[in-house]
Amino acid sequence: MSSVQSVLRLGVDVGGTNTDAVLLDLSEGSRRGQVLASAKHPTTADVTQGIQNAIQSVLTQVQTTSDIQAVCIGTTHFVNALVERDPRRLDRVAVIRLCGPFTHGTPPFVGFPHELRHLLEGPHFLLSGGLQIDGSEIAPVIAAQVEDACDEIKRQGIHAVVVASVFAPIDFEIQQEETVAAIVRKHIPRMDVVCSKDVAAIGLLERENASILNAALLRYAKKTVIGFEKAAQALELKCPVFITSNDGTLLSCAQAARLPIRTFSSGPTNSMRGAAFLASLESGISKQSALVVDIGGTTTDIGMLLPSGFPRQAAAHHEFCGVLLNFSMPHVTSIGLGGGSIIREDLITKKVTVGPDSVGHRITSESLVFGGSTLTATDVIVAAGHASNIGDKSLVAEVGPSIIEGAQSAIKKMLQNYLDIMKTSSQDVPVYLVGGGSILAPDFLAGISQVHRFPHFDVANAVGAAIAQISGIVDSFEDTSTIPIAQVRADVEAKAIARAIASGADPHRVAVVESEVIPIAYTTGRCRFYVKAAGDWSGVASPTWTEIDDLLRIEASTGEAVPRSQSVTSATAVAAPAMRTASDILEYEPKIEGREWLLSEVDLEWIADGCYVLGCGGGGSPLHTFLELRELVRSGETIRVIDFSSVSSNARVGWGGGMGSPEVSSERLLGNEYQEASAELWSLMGILKPEALCALEIGGANGMINMILGSTKYSNIPCIDGDFMGRAYPTWHQTTANVYDVSGKGVKMLPSVISSGDGNIMTMTKAKRDIDVDASLRAACVEMGTHVGMASRPLNVDYVDIAMIKNTVSLSWRIGRAIALARKQSSLSRIGSILVDAVGGSKSAKVLFMGKITDVRRRVYKGHTIGEIVINALSLDDDVDDDLDHPMERFIGKITIPFKNENLYAEHTADDGRTTMVATVPDLIAVLDAQNGAALGTPQYKYGLRVLVLGITAAPQWTETERGVALGGPSGFGFTHIPYKPLGKYTQPRSVIEEYAHNG
Repeated sequence: MSSVQSVLRLGVDVGGTNTDAVLLDLSEGSRRGQVLASAKHPTTADVTQGIQNAIQSVLTQVQTTSDIQAVCIGTTHFVNALVERDPRRLDRVAVIRLCGPFTHGTPPFVGFPHELRHLLEGPHFLLSGGLQIDGSEIAPVIAAQVEDACDEIKRQGIHAVVVASVFAPIDFEIQQEETVAAIVRKHIPRMDVVCSKDVAAIGLLERENASILNAALLRYAKKTVIGFEKAAQALELKCPVFITSNDGTLLSCAQAARLPIRTFSSGPTNSMRGAAFLASLESGISKQSALVVDIGGTTTDIGMLLPSGFPRQAAAHHEFCGVLLNFSMPHVTSIGLGGGSIIREDLITKKVTVGPDSVGHRITSESLVFGGSTLTATDVIVAAGHASNIGDKSLVAEVGPSIIEGAQSAIKKMLQNYLDIMKTSSQDVPVYLVGGGSILAPDFLAGISQVHRFPHFDVANAVGAAIAQISGIVDSFEDTSTIPIAQVRADVEAKAIARAIASGADPHRVAVVESEVIPIAYTTGRCRFYVKAAGDWSGVASPTWTEIDDLLRIEASTGEAVPRSQSVTSATAVAAPAMRTASDILEYEPKIEGREWLLSEVDLEWIADGCYVLGCGGGGSPLHTFLELRELVRSGETIRVIDFSSVSSNARVGWGGGMGSPEVSSERLLGNEYQEASAELWSLMGILKPEALCALEIGGANGMINMILGSTKYSNIPCIDGDFMGRAYPTWHQTTANVYDVSGKGVKMLPSVISSGDGNIMTMTKAKRDIDVDASLRAACVEMGTHVGMASRPLNVDYVDIAMIKNTVSLSWRIGRAIALARKQSSLSRIGSILVDAVGGSKSAKVLFMGKITDVRRRVYKGHTIGEIVINALSLDDDVDDDLDHPMERFIGKITIPFKNENLYAEHTADDGRTTMVATVPDLIAVLDAQNGAALGTPQYKYGLRVLVLGITAAPQWTETERGVALGGPSGFGFTHIPYKPLGKYTQPRSVIEEYAHNG
C-alpha cells in the first residue's frame, strides 16, 4: 500500500504586536489539520524580517522542509503604507475615465480627504466610452483621445494609471478598459496600469477609488513581494509563496503585486477562517453559521462565519482612510475590549467601566499582575480565578469583589450587545473564541448557543492563512426576460467555478460559497448576479501566476528595485474643514447676502444628511449629488437659495429631477441630462429660463439636484427654500403640485421632457390620467438607459404659493446640523430629542420607537422595492452607550414598518399582542442608525442594527384635502383599510435666511 503524500502548509499572519506562524498538515486522512509546529515573534519595524524570524522558529521544530507545499502570508504591509500616508511607498496616480457625457461633475478623487488627495492626485481625463446597464456602449473608445492623455501623463512623470469605465464589471465583450490599457502600455512602455474591473464591483466612484489606492501601491507592492520570495529562498524553501486576501483566498506573488488592495483585511479574515478550520476538527461540530470573537490586547474583532467557512462580507460600500470603497472585505466590528483594557470605578455611582483605552503591548509591564500600577481587564480575570497561569495572582489580591463583578458584568454586556448586532437572525448561534485575550470572555452569553475554545486558538490567524483557498468570482448583470432566473444563476455559478479552476483550484474540491441574485429597482427582465466559488489549491501552478510584469522579473532577478521618480504636487495644503468641535458647529452662521443664502461646503453637507433623513428610506443617497455640488463650490461657483417671499409676483418656477434606477445612478453618475431636459422644456414653453427653481422632492438625491442646475456654472437661477413632496414618494404624480390639480390629468405636470443625457430627448404633452405620466415616462426611461433627467412644466408663482411646502431646504439643514452636533457632543443617546427639537418640537414630531431590527423582508415588484422591517424594543441590558445624565427613552414590544421604496406606516405591537397604528403616510417615518445618527435607506436595513424611528407631521398640502390624503396617504399605496390619523400638529420650519439675514 502506498503511503499518502504529505501536504504541509506554512501559514504566517502579521499582527500589530506579534507575527504568528504555524506548520499545518493538510494531508488526506486522520492527520489532516494537525498543527505540527507554531511560533510567535514580535512584529518588527522591518515586517519582512519578523516574518522570516517566525518561519525560522517553526522550521527549527521539524526535521524536513521538503514536504512543505506552500508558504501563505497574511500581511499588513500595504494597508499600513496608506494608513501612515507614507510618500516613500505611494505614487501619484493618473486616471482615465471612460464615461462619455456622464460623471463630469464628480471627477476622480472627488471624495478623497484633502491630505490623501494632495499626496496621490495626478491628472485625470474624462474620455469617450462607457457602457449602459444593458451592456451597450454609451460611446466608443477613441484611440486618439487616449494617446493625447498618455502624452500628458508622460510629461508629468506619472508611473501609475487607472482606467475606469462606466459599467466596466459587466463589459465582457467590448472590453473597453482592456483596450485602453493596451494603448497606454504601448504608448508608455513599463507603465503600471490598473483596470478598475479587476479591483472591485458595481459603483463607479467607489471602484475607481479602490483602483486609485491600488495603483498608488504598485511600486511598493512589487518590492515587498520580492522581499517575501527572498525570505523564503533564504530559508531554503523551494515552494511557492502566496499572499492571503480579504476574502480568505490566495493570491500568487504576481497577483498580489498587481492587486495589493486585496490584502487590506486579510488579518480578520485569517482569524475567522482559522477558527472555522479548528472548529471542523472538533467532533460534533458541523458546518454552521458562527460568530468569531478575536480578543487581543487592545481590541476585540467580531465577525460572522457563514456555513461555507468564509466570513460574511461587509456592505457594498465602506470607508477606509476616509475614502469610500466597494471591494470585497469581511464584515467586522471592532470594540475597545482587550487584555490591556483599563478598568475604572466611578467613586460616586460605583459603576465599573472597561476601556476603551488600553495599556496595549505594555501589558507585561503596566498590569498589576506583572508588577505594574494599572488595573486592567487581565488583572480582573486573574483576580476572579479564571487565569491562574498569568502573572502573579497575589498582586491583585486587593482588588475588591465589586470591581471584579462589575468589570465582568461590563465585559459580558459589551460582548452580548455587539455579538447580537453581528448576528443575521434572532436564532442562537455558537461563538468561536480566538486570540490571546479570549480569557476575558465568559462561558455563557445571551443569544449564544455555546462558547467554544479550541486548541491552538492563539494562532488561529496563522492557521487561517495556511488553509486559504483559490477563488473565482463573477459579478454581472444578466438578462432574465426569457430565461428563468434559476437557470441564469446556474450558468453564472458554472462560470465562477471555471474561473476558480483556471486560477489553480482543485476541480474535485471546488464549490460555490456565495451566490446572490439582486433585482434591479425600476426595471424588469434584468438582475445582478454575484457568485464566488472556491476550492483547495491543486498544488499545480496556474499559467496566470507566471504573468508577471517585465519590470518585476528584472527586480526579482537582480534583487534591486528599479529606481522610479516620485513626483510631488506643488500645491500648498489647505486648512481642514472648520467643523472639528461642537463649538464650531454652534458658532457657524450661513452666509446671507441680500436675502440670498449662498451655500457653503458645510451647508451642503448638512443639507445632504437632512435630505436623506427626509427620504424616509427612499429617494436614494444624496452623496454623489453632494460631491458634485461641493466641487462646484470649491471651484468658485455660487449656489443660491431664496425664500418664497423673494420670488416676484409674475415669476415662473421650474421643477423636476432625476428618474430611474439607483443601480444605474451608482455607475452612470450624473451628466447634463437634467439640464438638457430643462433647456428643451423651456424652449418648448417659449421662455429663456424660469425665474426660480424648486425641488420636486426634498427627500434623497432629488432634494439637491436643482442646486446643480441653478448654479452659476449652468443656469444661474436661485432655488426656492421648499419642494413639492416634503419627502421622497416613489411616483411623479404623488406631488403636492398634483394635489391641487383637480383635473386628474396631470395638467400641472405637463408638458414634461425627459433626457437620457446622451442624445435622446422625449416630450409628453397630454395624459388621460395623472398616474399615466409617471408610468409612461418610466417605461421610456428604461429604454433610455434606466435613468433620465425629467423637467416638468414651470408653474406660476400663485400656484406655487399654494402647492409648495415651504422652508424644507432649511429643514434639511437643521436636521443635518443636529446630527453633526449630536456626534460632536457624544450625545447620540439624545439624538431623538435633538431631532424633534430641530424639526419643530414635540407637538409636530416625536420619537416613535427605539430598538433593534429583528426581521427584514424585501423584494422588487413592478420596479419598486417593497417589504417590511420588524424592530424590537431593547432590554435594559441591551444598551451600550446610555447617558446617565440623559437616559434613553424606553420602549416595549415591537414595531412593524412596511415600505414601498419609502416607509409607509408604523404599527406597534405590545407585549400582550395588542396593536396600535402609531403613524402612517403622509406623515414622515424615518429610520436612523441609533449609533451614529445617519439616515438609513431601505436597502441598508439589516438584522441587528440599533435604530431610532422618527415621526414628523406632514405639511397641510397633504392633509387638508381629501385628494391630498388619497394621493399621499395609506390608500395611495393600496392600504385602503388603514385610515390616516395625524401624528401631531404641523409646524412650518423656520427659514435659515430669516434667522441669519442680519449677516447681509
